[in-house]
Amino acid sequence: MHTVILVLIEVLIVIGLSRLAGLVFKSIKQPLVIGEIVAGIMLGPSLFGLVAPHLAATLFPAETLPFLNVLSQVGLIFFMFLIGLELNPKYLSGQLEVAVLTSHVSILVPFSLGTLLALLLYPLVSNASVSFTAFALFLGAAMSITAFPVLARIITENNLQGTRLGTLALTCAAVDDVTAWCLLAVAIAVAKGGSVISALPTIIESLVYIVFILTVGRWFLQRLERHYQRTKRLSQLLVALIYMAVVASALITEVIGIHLIFGAFLLGAAMPKNADLVRELAEKTEDFVLVFLLPVFFAYSGLRTQIGLLNSPDLWLLCALVLAVAIAGKYIGTYVAARVSGINNREASALGWLMNTRGLTELIVLNIGLELGVISPLVFTMLVIMALVTTFMTSPLLEWTYPKRLIRLDIVEPEPQEKIATTNDGESSRPYRILVPVANPSTQKGLLQLAVAIALNDQQPAIVNPLSLIELEEDYAFESTPVEANRLIAQRRAQLEDLINTLEPPIIRSYVHPIVRTSSNVARETAEIAKIEQPDLILVGWHRPAFSNNRLGGRVGQILSTAPVDVAVFVDRGGEQLEKLLVPYSANIHDDLALILALRLLINRDTSMLQILQVVAENHIQDELSYDLHAMIRQLPTSVRDRIEIKIVEATEPIQAVVAASEGVDLTIAGTSRAWGIERQTLGRYTDALAIQCRSSLLITRRYSQITSHLASVLSEVSNPKSILSN
Repeated sequence: MHTVILVLIEVLIVIGLSRLAGLVFKSIKQPLVIGEIVAGIMLGPSLFGLVAPHLAATLFPAETLPFLNVLSQVGLIFFMFLIGLELNPKYLSGQLEVAVLTSHVSILVPFSLGTLLALLLYPLVSNASVSFTAFALFLGAAMSITAFPVLARIITENNLQGTRLGTLALTCAAVDDVTAWCLLAVAIAVAKGGSVISALPTIIESLVYIVFILTVGRWFLQRLERHYQRTKRLSQLLVALIYMAVVASALITEVIGIHLIFGAFLLGAAMPKNADLVRELAEKTEDFVLVFLLPVFFAYSGLRTQIGLLNSPDLWLLCALVLAVAIAGKYIGTYVAARVSGINNREASALGWLMNTRGLTELIVLNIGLELGVISPLVFTMLVIMALVTTFMTSPLLEWTYPKRLIRLDIVEPEPQEKIATTNDGESSRPYRILVPVANPSTQKGLLQLAVAIALNDQQPAIVNPLSLIELEEDYAFESTPVEANRLIAQRRAQLEDLINTLEPPIIRSYVHPIVRTSSNVARETAEIAKIEQPDLILVGWHRPAFSNNRLGGRVGQILSTAPVDVAVFVDRGGEQLEKLLVPYSANIHDDLALILALRLLINRDTSMLQILQVVAENHIQDELSYDLHAMIRQLPTSVRDRIEIKIVEATEPIQAVVAASEGVDLTIAGTSRAWGIERQTLGRYTDALAIQCRSSLLITRRYSQITSHLASVLSEVSNPKSILSN
């Protein structure tokens, strides 16, 4: 087979497997990059070559490796440019003195431990062709690395960018990044020169080039920025000039004697940080780099990772020692420096785990070491395992050390404080709270209006929290950077405020407090926020899933299945009135919730009418309302009870009877019940017949706990109907 055709087939396999493995790891709350690294290892001799050696040799023969290497090097150049481009000076604005101390100690301790470990490893796993100095420098550098892009993504996913911990971690990682790359450049110079003395000319030339880029280079780049500000667009000519500069800078650092990646990173760091320019340039560049080129780099690294080389207990013990030194050095160095700087125990510990993130940056360092022959394939494999383990452990250890319930307590700029209202006797009471996931503020006014109608009355304090989660679909992309995430959050908050300001009467707006977060999984994050905020009800709008006609599938189905509170799904038919309410009732806990919410609407709105519809087959006795519901209805004042009608209909098809009754009402409220065709099925599917056929707007209820009370706190206060909030 022609080599070019074979390379294209390899790229096809690599991209597909990388995406698949990335999605698997995202589903278990891990960075997508771990899945992509694992995918690369799977394609190499560690798995594919072990299970099907002949097929692996056919698909990935030695003659195609140079082509994959070229693609991976191009990917690395532009990825490093993106890292430099996204290294915003804003990250250095908070707690800089503490961050500099913490970052440098977090490099010094693991670097020192790494060099001590080199004393043990050098005679065992290296050879005389590599100087001990070069080996020790590379091992120390590998122990010291923190992957800024992956760490930034973890901070953004956990909404830490507005906390003291997040700000400090970003500043430490930014300082760490610059210091570690300088350290690596020295290690490369020593490796190529053979000794520190021989490397001095290379180090001096590198310093001269850095000064040149930060003076002459920045002057040129600022002229490009002024051109962009005039035209307000990044033309193809401008992109071409920037890309040419990236490649030229990479070539210069290669000629100097360090590595291609340093020139690309340096140019990215020197780029003017005009927000619009950076955003547009990153968006134009990153898709091809992250989707096409970087997976090739992971595959190329995986083809050189041979876990089979660890073929004895002694070698696995050495691997465990490498892992222990890497984790302990980074954690202890960070923790001690943070504590000395006055950081509390919990935050110092969380910072130690965050700084242990290595990810893709570590892989870049290891590949350079392997290319130069400083580290052997065996050491390379050990360090790849270390990079995977330390990155994999960061998220769960961070959650264990610094759970999300504590994050909201440490927000530097907290959200507006909620009003705690009082009852008529002057005592404070727990507010009735509804959480309203809002996917699109411009189209979900009806959902928010319904939440307000259910929540607000004059007798019980109430809060409505519109929840908008900005989903971060890509890994280490520009939208994942904390600066961009903050911009998106501010933009979405403004959209929600505009939506809230359309609510009438104006007095109700003060009870609506938006919550805006970033998330990699909307349904899962909604359930987690529900655990923290403890609302009485989640009111979610229906959205058609991308690959199904199932009304209660997709994210809505996940929220219904996982949220630890009562949930109601609103299918909005466009009507704004809530004067005529219909509750089909078949005596189960979900229908009980439907009736309770209808009664709450009836209490809150003195012009609403409620019809309770019981559908029975011929010669069957109708299901009775539960004792508790009868008791609740008896507690209602006459003016409320007079607006309730109980209607019994004989029909063989309950759904059709409900559909017919819904023709003349504004809102139908039904439980997830077998009778109405919307109950949960054993295979995780919903038969959502009523959602499809209902003529009015529809509210579908799922009760989580019978302990939650939506009415008890207001029943004792409604004896005087004039005091009820009227809409």
